[in-house]
Amino acid sequence: MSIKFSANEIRYIALFENMTGAMVKDCIIDDEHGKVTFVVKNGDMGLAIGKGGSSVSKVQRAVDKGVEIIELDEDPIQFIKNCLSPATLQSVKISQKQSGEKIAIVTADNTNKRIAIGKSGINIERAKLLVDRQHNIDNIILK
Repeated sequence: MSIKFSANEIRYIALFENMTGAMVKDCIIDDEHGKVTFVVKNGDMGLAIGKGGSSVSKVQRAVDKGVEIIELDEDPIQFIKNCLSPATLQSVKISQKQSGEKIAIVTADNTNKRIAIGKSGINIERAKLLVDRQHNIDNIILK
C-alpha cells in the first residue's frame, strides 16, 4: 500500500531527516493533540533521538509540537509492540478472517491496556492507522 503524504507532512519529514539524519518511513500530524508521529527506519532510533534526546528536542522546538518516534519493523508483531510502547503487551497474534480482513489480537493486563489505549483512545487509534499503512493489518483488538 502506498502512502500519500500532504505537503505539510513532506515538510515535517524533510525537517526531521535534516535535523536528525534518521530516515522517515511514515508521518502523522495530529493538530488536535499537538503531536507529530514519525516512523523511522529500523536501526535509526538512536539517530532520531540523539544523545540525551538532543535531536528529538531540536525537532520539537522547530515544529512547536510534541514529537513521537516509532521504529519500523519488518515483523508486524514487533511493529505493533513498538507502536503501543511503553505498554507491556502479554501477547500479539495476527489472524485473518474469512472475509480477508487481517486483525491483530493484543493481550495486556489492565494497567498496560490503559497505556496502550491512551487518553481518549489516541494511542490505539494511531497504532491502528500505522499498522494498516505499514503492514496492511485492518484492525487491532485489545483484550
